[in-house]
Amino acid sequence: MKLTNYLLVLTVLVSGAGAGAQEAVIRKNLAERIPQLKNIDEVTKSPVAGLYEVRVNGTDIFYSDAEGNFLLQGSLIDTRQRRNLTEERVEKLSAINFDTLPLKDAFTIVRGTGKRKLAVFEDPNCGYCKRFERDMQKVDNVTIHMFLYPILGADSMEKSKQIWCAKDAGKTWTDYMVREQPLAQTVSPACDVSALTRNVELGRKHKISGTPTLLFADGSRVPGAISAAQVEKYLASTK
Repeated sequence: MKLTNYLLVLTVLVSGAGAGAQEAVIRKNLAERIPQLKNIDEVTKSPVAGLYEVRVNGTDIFYSDAEGNFLLQGSLIDTRQRRNLTEERVEKLSAINFDTLPLKDAFTIVRGTGKRKLAVFEDPNCGYCKRFERDMQKVDNVTIHMFLYPILGADSMEKSKQIWCAKDAGKTWTDYMVREQPLAQTVSPACDVSALTRNVELGRKHKISGTPTLLFADGSRVPGAISAAQVEKYLASTK
């Protein structure tokens, strides 16, 4: 091996070992001093020299010095590019592969050509969802995969069952959420409602804590009742 190549390999090995040792120090000290952080998912260098990103619970981001003596919670801002690096990192970590969604557990609403795709998690007791649904009537040429996500009220599950088991779930959903028409009071015992439980489990797995939550074809997630114009903007950027 040439001397230059040997030195290059040695430098890489030492650098890797150093990074690993530093991570071990941060993990050890934080676990001892802050027991809540004993299960750290990952420790990596941040874009700021001497500052390390500490990731826990999948998408919770903290920052530490090289010894774990100090811990920061908040957003890391790149002032030159005017970018919220922490927010971008969390969005990347929380992205969901659209192609892996269990669409069998959702009902589908197709408008126009249906060429654009969107998945939404909603609760029939959600007031923001009703406002969102009314505004969504303006969005055309889209396929909406609606995941009923009964998490807000004591009767959210019962209402979700009535919608899921309806002859036309999409129409029943729209009639209830947009036109405020009452739901049927009975659910056939033969109707399989296990999808609703799976939806709750799926949402918890991906930390979907509120409704509506929108998922776009590129995996990006948007929490909250955004306007039809904002939905159009996201659909245009995620073709």
